[in-house]
Amino acid sequence: QVQLVESGGGLVQTGGSLRLSCGASTRIITISTMGWFRQAPGKEREFVSAMDWSGANTDYADSVKGRFTISRDNAKNTVHLQLNSLKPEDTAVYYCAGKASFRPRDTDFLRGYNYWGQGTQVTVSS
Repeated sequence: QVQLVESGGGLVQTGGSLRLSCGASTRIITISTMGWFRQAPGKEREFVSAMDWSGANTDYADSVKGRFTISRDNAKNTVHLQLNSLKPEDTAVYYCAGKASFRPRDTDFLRGYNYWGQGTQVTVSS
């Protein structure tokens, strides 16, 4: 059973930065596309960003474009999300997700995730 573990969340002021990291419990199984979702209180979980295994394809939600940057290390089965210019509306629990079915290039970033982390809280104060 593959588990994903997020870290790096915290409390920051508006305009601040955080770097989220997500690692898998094993390096035996290659995790294909990896991504980040978030869920704010009283709202549905929403897509934030994802990157396929090749690194050739990435996507971002319109609300975070230009502020967040995703990166990954395939050898370590890890993915990171750099959050810059944070706003109060970025406050949410951020979840890491990964796909089991290996597909080096992927563009369907909204569905098909098999692995999920427990989430890390990001709080941005105004």
